[in-house]
Amino acid sequence: MKTSFRQQFERLALRLGELDALLADGGVAADMKRYRELGREHAEASTLVDLFRRYQGRERDLAAANELLAESSGDEAMAGLARDEAAAAAADLGRLLAQLQAALLPRDDDDSRNVFLEIRAGTGGDESALFAADLARMYLRYAERRRWRTEILSESASDLGGYKELVVRIDGDSVYAALKFESGGHRVQRVPATETQGRIHTSACTVAVLPEPDEAEEVTLDPSELRIDTFRASGAGGQHVNKTDSAIRITHLPTGIVAECQDDRSQHRNKAKALAVLTARLRDKERSERAAKEAATRKGLIGSGDRSDRIRTYNFAQGRVTDHRIGLTLYKLQAILDGDLDEVIAALQAAQAAEQLAALESGES
Repeated sequence: MKTSFRQQFERLALRLGELDALLADGGVAADMKRYRELGREHAEASTLVDLFRRYQGRERDLAAANELLAESSGDEAMAGLARDEAAAAAADLGRLLAQLQAALLPRDDDDSRNVFLEIRAGTGGDESALFAADLARMYLRYAERRRWRTEILSESASDLGGYKELVVRIDGDSVYAALKFESGGHRVQRVPATETQGRIHTSACTVAVLPEPDEAEEVTLDPSELRIDTFRASGAGGQHVNKTDSAIRITHLPTGIVAECQDDRSQHRNKAKALAVLTARLRDKERSERAAKEAATRKGLIGSGDRSDRIRTYNFAQGRVTDHRIGLTLYKLQAILDGDLDEVIAALQAAQAAEQLAALESGES
């Protein structure tokens, strides 16, 4: 184990002793909010310190086995036992070290949140809108595989059956942790259905994955900074939707950010959903600005999150999908479009973990 890692865990062990004393203090126990916070910190620290103590124990076992091996010349049976114990201890140390390193990686507080998934057609006209529909189907299929719940909040259909824009809420276990790397530019290379000469065209869509804010965060919006418009929903939705102004569009005047919802017959429920989307977009704007400042000092492996970044290409002629951020190419395009995203997502998560670990080792974090 590197000295820097060992020092971090030794400091954590000292902090655990401090937490034990604080939690035993009657004055701290009287402040339930602080007591709960310290309790959570104690639980996390206790788990990590226990893991570190087990690592130290196996270090001592390895040293003892090596010492026994050095002293057992001529006694092959004893030497064999010492070699077996040394091998077992070394294997345990490798496993425990990996767990300890993973525990040190920075956590994203939004990982457990639900998300708003936004898909917008870009360059490529009707073909781009059709590709947007393909991406929507891919994510909906993936959500189905993960047993997540999905709800289309707003959609703008194109003439040929694609989407100019689509916003979907996805609700489930650790949705943002799985989908957060999908934000960016997605490019498709294929022969469009409308192409008569058989030429391959390139078109693009942008995807944004926004963590859903807590309900309490929605009240931070200043009503005086909002313009709320009602309008008649377009497209499918039944006679009632088409006859009443139940759809809601909310504009945040200081930033010009707009959110709308038209999927519900209730104007009140549409307003609540549109406010949630607007809050998520404002949080994402702040997050992107913060990430841009951090990227100025150290460029991240996964990218800046800029919606103009080209993150992935779907090439139909070669049946391949390439994620440009990590140089991953998979020749299973149809399976991926059918929602088999696990391999891509796992590779992106592993790349981020490797980058974070490298930053910890070099002292950048």
